Amino acid sequence: MSTKKPEATVPNSIKFLIGGTSGMAATCFVQPLDLIKNRMQLSGQKTSTLSVVSSIVKNEGFFAMYSGLSAGLLRQATYTTTRLGVYTWLFEIASKDSQPNFFVKAGLGMAAGCVGAFVGTPAEVALIRMTADGRLPISERRMYKNVFDALFRIIREEGILTLWRGAIPTMGRAMVVNAAQLASYSQAKQALLDSGYFEENIMLHFTSSMISGLITTAASMPVDIAKTRIQNMKMIDGKPEYKGAFDVLGKVVRSEGIFALWKGFVPYYARLGPHTVLTFIFLEQMTASYKKFSSN
Repeated sequence: MSTKKPEATVPNSIKFLIGGTSGMAATCFVQPLDLIKNRMQLSGQKTSTLSVVSSIVKNEGFFAMYSGLSAGLLRQATYTTTRLGVYTWLFEIASKDSQPNFFVKAGLGMAAGCVGAFVGTPAEVALIRMTADGRLPISERRMYKNVFDALFRIIREEGILTLWRGAIPTMGRAMVVNAAQLASYSQAKQALLDSGYFEENIMLHFTSSMISGLITTAASMPVDIAKTRIQNMKMIDGKPEYKGAFDVLGKVVRSEGIFALWKGFVPYYARLGPHTVLTFIFLEQMTASYKKFSSN
């Protein structure tokens, strides 16, 4: 009589490695959309995805769409490695006795996002500045060569604490994003499996990811705009342009209207949707592959 071989477990170190690698792989596909989203959020006026794209290609060239890619990859290597690694670790602990409910999943996602955001903020600051640089007059551009040049220059010219400028709204955004993204992905996946129309395969991961991406976009855009503007702000007469996240949101609503808080929704979802899909697909496939080969 044959006995079923127990499913291989994934060590925590491998969970962190798979999480970061999946995020970096996804970023290679969606970096142009991140750049468009940042430019729209920083514009301070009504604009459209098409006008931003045509302006970038016309004035900076097609390859400018990948400006800040090195910062985007470092952000995933720090932020996504930490948040997905922490979440999968906490989820495994919470699942020992029974399947955690949506609110527990959301709490785990918030904790993982907060920790990941703090670790990833320096790369985030560099990414915002590098993707925004092309919209400035040549005399005002920072002209960072790559993410490491950006980090070293920020430390030298503005002090090491500048690397964590906007850390509070970044962590706040990450808590919202991860509570929405990770919890809604787990919940959607469970609901789809329970429906009987799906089974554990790439179509299930794709559908769950698209649902998760839409919910996450709607929930996180206001805090993302606050984070983006704070991290790109300049000093005016020796004083920072914004006092904090609520100051940003108040000024945006007063000068641009309430719906400006969702400015760049299309490129944001076009970026976050596929990024969510690709990240979770890479994550699930790499985890399954590890379990398969480590059990042989």
